[in-house]
Amino acid sequence: MARQMQERAQRTREVLLRAAAEVFDEVGYAGASINKILDQAGVTAGAVYFHFKSKEGLARAVILEQAADLKFPQEHDGLQQLVDMTQYLTLEMQRNTLFRAGVRLAVEQSESGLQDYTIYDWWTEHFREQLVRASELGELLPDVSEAEFAQQLVGSYTGTQIMSQISCERADLPQRITTMWRYLLPAIAPAEVIARLDLSPKSPGATPLKGSNLKGPKAAEAEEADA
Repeated sequence: MARQMQERAQRTREVLLRAAAEVFDEVGYAGASINKILDQAGVTAGAVYFHFKSKEGLARAVILEQAADLKFPQEHDGLQQLVDMTQYLTLEMQRNTLFRAGVRLAVEQSESGLQDYTIYDWWTEHFREQLVRASELGELLPDVSEAEFAQQLVGSYTGTQIMSQISCERADLPQRITTMWRYLLPAIAPAEVIARLDLSPKSPGATPLKGSNLKGPKAAEAEEADA
């Protein structure tokens, strides 16, 4: 019985998370309300306050769990894998509501009163891992700092997707990311390495990104902070 109750509670939480993502994606944090999310989810107010405590708690969860559905291509390694990851994200930004809502809320944190850098650190670390692998493969210039470039890449990607959203609701995001790489790569890789890279968008792979579900210590800490 206890296990059934736990599973039911988890399903309810998932329904709420997805409903909140849909509402936040459509109208942003300021335009969203608990009542709109309840209507979308079809659950009672008690369920929201049991799992998330507040609208801010829901927003924090959507931010931290934005990558839960992502399945990155796994065909390559090093720089090609890093390029593939970023191009895969351009496609997911256009069709994955949880991811898109999480990104929007992370960018618009001032509206919700949040100041949480956790998700940016998380993306930076995943990009850094591929840069370390690229270094091991001899793909990087000698003076490249994997950690510094990973941070710059997160910032460049974030700014590019915001510009694409304002311009055309991200319809041209894959092309913009290709252009971003054309200008960034000469700063970190030799010409012969760049010449063999494919910068075009990639279809999703079959292997979930390791650690993509952020319902771990960081998310737990965030939820406790809203209690």
